[in-house]
Amino acid sequence: MYTVHAQQRKYISLSSALELSQRTNSSIRLAELEQKISNANYRQTDAIFLPQVTMGMNAVSTNNPLNAFGFLLQQSRVTSQDFDPAHLNSPGANQNYSSNIDVRMPLLNLDMLYARKGAKLQEEAYKYKTLYTKDYIRFEIQKVYAQLQLAYQSQYILQSTLNDVKQIYQSVNNFYNQGLVQQSDVLNAQVQVNTIESALEKAQSSISNASDGLKFLIGDTSSEDIYMPDSLVQERNKTSFASLSLGRPDVVAMQKAVDASNMMIKSSRMNFLPKINAWGSYQYNDNKAFKFKSDSYMLGISLSWNVFTGNQNRYKLRTAILQRDKYKEEMDQYIDKSRLEINKNIREIQNISFEITKDETSVAQAAEAFRIMSNRFKEGLVSTSDLLMSQAQLSQQRLMLAQAIMNFNITLSYQAFLTYIK
Repeated sequence: MYTVHAQQRKYISLSSALELSQRTNSSIRLAELEQKISNANYRQTDAIFLPQVTMGMNAVSTNNPLNAFGFLLQQSRVTSQDFDPAHLNSPGANQNYSSNIDVRMPLLNLDMLYARKGAKLQEEAYKYKTLYTKDYIRFEIQKVYAQLQLAYQSQYILQSTLNDVKQIYQSVNNFYNQGLVQQSDVLNAQVQVNTIESALEKAQSSISNASDGLKFLIGDTSSEDIYMPDSLVQERNKTSFASLSLGRPDVVAMQKAVDASNMMIKSSRMNFLPKINAWGSYQYNDNKAFKFKSDSYMLGISLSWNVFTGNQNRYKLRTAILQRDKYKEEMDQYIDKSRLEINKNIREIQNISFEITKDETSVAQAAEAFRIMSNRFKEGLVSTSDLLMSQAQLSQQRLMLAQAIMNFNITLSYQAFLTYIK
């Protein structure tokens, strides 16, 4: 049973911690924001299908003969007197107030079409990046939770050890009062008590540290409580030696990035082809502000072809190809490294499993040795130092076993994370 130390303890299960983290973890929220940003970037490419409409008003005053006569034509105010050469050459100041609506409608822009497909793949890459972030936080929660379990288990072991050492000290002190042992034996026992009390205090600090780490991951940093987990037990029935899944979100995200770069290559190639767009303009012109007397419109279709752009398009395509090759190389390297990490982790699981078996045997043997030593000490057949050493050995073996179980659980969780096993 765990002891209460200073702050209020609050029980939390692993499943509850995992559920909370998916809603409140800051790293997950940031990943989701990045996903929303990528979606907004993708939606910007809707412009290749939708018209662009601009409205404006202009006020102009001029005595330029050509422009002044043009204003009269736009305003539908030309009379025979306006053709008088003197008036044409010196028209005086003329004003034109125009209100206009301009529309641009894309018809055929293949470069933008492939750029849109690339943006969509980038959005999907961020979606899988968010899934990977959630899986990674899940593993981090499992790791910190196991560390919190170990901190409590260590506290429990050290508290039990302290009780044993205090009993030894009391016995030694009684023997000293009876003249059966020397003062050095009493001092050795007292030193051992002090050592265990110091270790116990550090264990209690470890509980606070692990609890703070868990609170950070689940977004509960404002709480003053210290979390209390389930007891530390070995997860024996979850061992898996699966290989790397190419469906792992981080791998899929990298593949989506490669696919997106392929779309950008196609987009760069389409820059060499002509573009077709429609346009239209509707205007009102008047010699007085905010009047809409004379209207006119213009409609048209434009075909533009950048035949030569000073090698800009050529090297833009070259850059896109090299970027795609870089992404592919990084992905292949990442997959190979992940496979090595999985194999390394499998060996680590096997090593720790063997270590746990040996530690369990050692704990049983150390417990029996301590029992024998205790009985012989009562009979005066062993020294105080031998008894204290036997007890320290038992405590050490129990702590080593708890450490090995924690390492096994964390390594097992890491294996599930690496192989994408839910």
